Amino acid sequence: MLKLVKHAGQTIYRIWFYVLVAIPILLFFPLLVIFASRETWYPQFFWMARNLWARFILYGMFCFPKVKYKQRLVKRKSYMLVANHTSMLDIMLMLIVSRNPFVFVGKKELVKIPLFGFFYKRVCIMVDRDNTQSRTAVYRRAQRRLQQGLSICIFPEGGVPEEHILLDKFKDGAFKMAIAHKIPVVPMTFYDNKERFSFAFFSGGPGKCRARVHSFVETHSIRPEDTAELRTSVRETILNDLTKNS
Repeated sequence: MLKLVKHAGQTIYRIWFYVLVAIPILLFFPLLVIFASRETWYPQFFWMARNLWARFILYGMFCFPKVKYKQRLVKRKSYMLVANHTSMLDIMLMLIVSRNPFVFVGKKELVKIPLFGFFYKRVCIMVDRDNTQSRTAVYRRAQRRLQQGLSICIFPEGGVPEEHILLDKFKDGAFKMAIAHKIPVVPMTFYDNKERFSFAFFSGGPGKCRARVHSFVETHSIRPEDTAELRTSVRETILNDLTKNS
C-alpha cells in the first residue's frame, strides 16, 4: 500500500513537471515566437527562458537551485559550457547557472516534445550523431553563434548514462569546438538532478539542485591534436567532484 501511495505521488510529480514546462510557453507564446524568429533577438529569448521559464519550473517543482562558483563568467564573453547529464532538469539548471546567453547543442529527438520542441528546433543547434553531414553543420552553426557573442552548451556524454554509471565517457565535439574557436571550457558538476527528477518514471522528489562551476580551462595554447588530453582532464575534474559528493 505504501509503495502504491509513493508511486502515485511520483506520477503526479512527473505530470506536474510537464504542466510547469507548458504554462510559461503558453502564457508568453507570441513573444517567444517573435524572439525566436531572428537570431539577433536570441538574447531576449534567452532572458525569458532563464527568468520566466527555468526558474518557474525549478521553484514550482520545489527544486531549489544552489550554485557555487570557483570562477565567474565574464559578461559578453563566449564559453564552452559542459556538465554531467542525468535529468531534464539539467537544462533548467544550466540556464540558471549562466547569465551569459548561450545556445544548447543537443539531440534532434527532443524536437518531438510538445511545445518545448517547437522552440527547441528554432533556437538550439540540433545534431544527428549518426550523420556526418549533420555534425559538420553543427560546427558551422556554432561558429556563427560564437561570432554573435554567444556561448555554447554541450553535455559531452552525448546522452543520459545508464542508472549505474556515475559519469559516462565524453565525446570529443565540445572540446574540438572550444580548441578551434579558442574559447574557455567551463566544467560544471550537477549533483542532485538525478535524485530530483531522473528519467526513471517512478522516481524523484523536491530538494536542493546544487551545481558547482569549476575553474575554466583556457584553450589558447591547446592544439587540435591535444583534444583527447583536454577531454580527459575536464572529465576527471567533474568525476572527482561527483565521487567526493555522491
